[in-house]
Amino acid sequence: MNQKIFLISLLVRDYDEAIKFYVNKLGFLLLEDQYMAEQQKRWVVIAPAGDSGCKLLLAQASTEQQAQRIGDQTGGRVGFFLQTDDFWRDHQAYTACGVEFTGPPRQEVYGTVVVFRDLYGNLWDLLQPA
Repeated sequence: MNQKIFLISLLVRDYDEAIKFYVNKLGFLLLEDQYMAEQQKRWVVIAPAGDSGCKLLLAQASTEQQAQRIGDQTGGRVGFFLQTDDFWRDHQAYTACGVEFTGPPRQEVYGTVVVFRDLYGNLWDLLQPA
């Protein structure tokens, strides 16, 4: 069997504000943005530059229950892990763009890491493996 996770859905309030954050602040690539008339929604796929693995499907909340989960899809835990080949380059770029960090960078046995919030409050690790 040859399987892989290729998309993870991320609830967002608005497609365009989410695209702006992920593309302009985090440097992600906008891979797809198609309107699906029959479902009255967009198919928006983004991924970190240079990544050929798992991508994010930005899913605009369409019910009140979904809207309540925006920014808290993982119950306050870090739910997303962004691996980098140059921690300090990316940390400096994110700082310059106003990305909110929850604390200072730290050195762990597994690498250099810092937790940041996306525009909705979801927690991410920026991580360069040891």
